[in-house]
Amino acid sequence: MMPDIDIDIGIDLGTDLEALATKLRSSSGIAAKHDIDAVTATLGIKDKSVPVGDDCAALADGDGYLLFAIEGFINAFVAADPWFAGWCGVMVNISDVVAMGGRPTALVDAVWAAGEDGAAPILKGMRAAAEAYGVPIVGGHTNVRNDRSQLSVAILGRANRLLTSFDARPGDVLIAAVDHRGRYRAPFDNWEAATLAPPARLRGDLDILPQIAEAGLAVAAKDISQGGIVGTAIMLAECSGVGIDIDVTAIPLPAGVSLDRWLATFPSFGYLLSVSPENVDDVLARFAARDIVAAAVGTVRTGSEVAITDGVERIVIRDHAETPLMQLGLGALCA
Repeated sequence: MMPDIDIDIGIDLGTDLEALATKLRSSSGIAAKHDIDAVTATLGIKDKSVPVGDDCAALADGDGYLLFAIEGFINAFVAADPWFAGWCGVMVNISDVVAMGGRPTALVDAVWAAGEDGAAPILKGMRAAAEAYGVPIVGGHTNVRNDRSQLSVAILGRANRLLTSFDARPGDVLIAAVDHRGRYRAPFDNWEAATLAPPARLRGDLDILPQIAEAGLAVAAKDISQGGIVGTAIMLAECSGVGIDIDVTAIPLPAGVSLDRWLATFPSFGYLLSVSPENVDDVLARFAARDIVAAAVGTVRTGSEVAITDGVERIVIRDHAETPLMQLGLGALCA
């Protein structure tokens, strides 16, 4: 078992909100999401019947939905920490399925490496994660005659009721739920709270969001990815055609972690949910029952601005109507 992690709530009085906003606007994690626009335009999939911009593609199937997702990894990350890259290949795909209220079924991988020795740590990381989460790897593609290591992993899942990126509504409360029982894994801003966790706990935690979806307590969610809490909120807002105000004083912080770093963090278990006010207490209780730190950190509003506030100042990070990030929102889909 990992030691308990103390939690700090909010920010100190010396926090410079404008400086924080400037840093967030220049975030490489947020900027990388802009590439989605050009790729989806070239593929010609923006106007298809399956909405693009969610964590998974959701295809109606009987009484539920088949979920498909894929993740590729930056070469520098795979080279720096190949075992953890393999673990993440499994973990982040599972997170995508869970973010949509689904349960994972199986994974396939594509690995390139310079020889078997180069592939081994990646494969061992994937195997360890697949065994811990109880999701089998059922096939894939391997090339060990490449000049470097590269990795992508895809997943199949299923949902009975969906959580989507397109259904946040004005008046909803924004909830952030993150597992704080971890630590940073240098040199990246990855908050690693899974590799030492008991497998039974990992598997139980995966069921929180599907249960929330099936109980009708929320219809909109997104997993916190490279863009961190704010970047993920921008994507959620753009897809849903809404604005979001994030109260940075309400964001729980692990002890010793600064707010600016936490807002840029990619957690191993982290989700944003857009929840009707009457369901907030129930949703928070479900995370608390499994020792996941969850808090109401903002509000969904009309408009197109995503802003941070400390209760005194309010500073817009991005107006997705003026400067779209992904061009995948309701307006783009209807264009």
